[in-house]
Amino acid sequence: MSAANSHTSKSASAHRPLELVSSRTSLDAVDRRIIELLQRDGRRPYGAIADEVGLSEAGVRRRVQRLRDAGVMQIVAITDPLQLGYGREALIGIRVHGDVRTVADQVAAIEEANYVVMTAGSFDLIAEVIAVNDDALVHLLNDSIRSIPGVTEVETFLYLKLAKQTYAWGAK
Repeated sequence: MSAANSHTSKSASAHRPLELVSSRTSLDAVDRRIIELLQRDGRRPYGAIADEVGLSEAGVRRRVQRLRDAGVMQIVAITDPLQLGYGREALIGIRVHGDVRTVADQVAAIEEANYVVMTAGSFDLIAEVIAVNDDALVHLLNDSIRSIPGVTEVETFLYLKLAKQTYAWGAK
């Protein structure tokens, strides 16, 4: 999940229905190592990865494409939303009456939403959103999220300062 100082570019992380995101792909040790190397440096040349994992460059390219096609990983630019003109980033807790999956897909289709997850706890959904300013955030909350049928309650948590963010958690 991105936080106050970075944002995954929207064009690279197109919305896909939640059931596709949660499907599990079988990974072998070479897949895991390729993922770990790309988590450290997403621009690492396939030839350098090939040398480390014992495959040809073409073999690495095929595996990376398979992992991308399966939704296991994305290779994207991590940007700073403040440098791109966004003044607000927030986590939104959403309570839902009815089908949570339908509401989750509708929230995920909102351009300003860059992370949406179904949860077990106080909220049915958690969404991370970005907005250019407070007025845009109010518009997003009132006109985009609260207007979705089934949304019963919304609680907003504004980001103040990033304490930690990592994308290099490896692959199990």
